[in-house]
Amino acid sequence: MPLPHRYVYKWNPVEYRLFGPININWASQPLRTFEIMLALIRGTVTEKGLQVKAFLVDQVFEKGIKVAKEIYLTINIQPHDICPRWNYTIRPNKACT
Repeated sequence: MPLPHRYVYKWNPVEYRLFGPININWASQPLRTFEIMLALIRGTVTEKGLQVKAFLVDQVFEKGIKVAKEIYLTINIQPHDICPRWNYTIRPNKACT
């Protein structure tokens, strides 16, 4: 059953369901370092057993870079069954392995 319009968000619905459990898990804990923050996020498990994976990408990314359509079409993207627009795995192309 689709959600009423007022409940439709631009975020991934799975991530959205995790905001509450993540907040409960780190309640009252000062987030002094990335390591502390990541440990608290990784330690989150929902009532139904959904576990959180989190990692830090310590890199500055340049804004506005566009990938040519020809190159994009060669990317080995495998969408997941749940929310394939947001959940997918990118694997190396067979030519690269």
